[in-house]
Amino acid sequence: MISPTQSQSQTAATQSAGGSSVSSLTGGQALGKDAFLKLLVEQVRHQDPLKPMDDTAMVAQLAQFSTLEQQVTGNQLLQLLATQQRGLANDAAIGLVGKTASVRGNTVSLAGAGLGVPVRFSLGGPAQTVTVTLKDAAGRTVRTLELGAHAQGATSLSWDGKDDGGNDQPPGAYTVSVAAKTADGASVDVVQQTTGTVTSVSFDQGYAMIALDNGVQAPAADLVQVSGK
Repeated sequence: MISPTQSQSQTAATQSAGGSSVSSLTGGQALGKDAFLKLLVEQVRHQDPLKPMDDTAMVAQLAQFSTLEQQVTGNQLLQLLATQQRGLANDAAIGLVGKTASVRGNTVSLAGAGLGVPVRFSLGGPAQTVTVTLKDAAGRTVRTLELGAHAQGATSLSWDGKDDGGNDQPPGAYTVSVAAKTADGASVDVVQQTTGTVTSVSFDQGYAMIALDNGVQAPAADLVQVSGK
């Protein structure tokens, strides 16, 4: 019985009647739908008239061909659906340009003196103490905020752009780190977020990567929130 996955050596050994080699049909590859059908036709053409192919074997081979054809068609449909879904996702990602987005990250952008900067994070459980530390591009700590106790869930605050001495800090990107602990000193899980305006969307890595005006780049899967202009 012919199997759709037989190799050239296996099929050539079973059918070479009339000097016709199946290697020319298979090309050394696993049998595909067309090669399988050609091989079946050749087998019928070169069968011994005095010992024709058994009807049961013929029906079995035709059933194998039908199954192979259905698998090929199913794979093609799945590839088409995947392409369409990827196109829709890309269109949606392009629509983010110019909007304010929050993504998982630890960077904020200070636009200028006197302008507040949102700082967002989420606690995995209730915390007795929450400490937020902001550092400049050189790694120097410019501001430390003690927030006290906070419940589990999302937390949002605004940094006024000043250091611990009350001095305005220059525009630029600042790194935020959040440390949260319970009453007995155990650490609480923290998921940090960064907010900025989406300036571009790229697809060169095979998925949508968004860029914010604070220099942060993140995959679209890391989006937490999107708001209008």
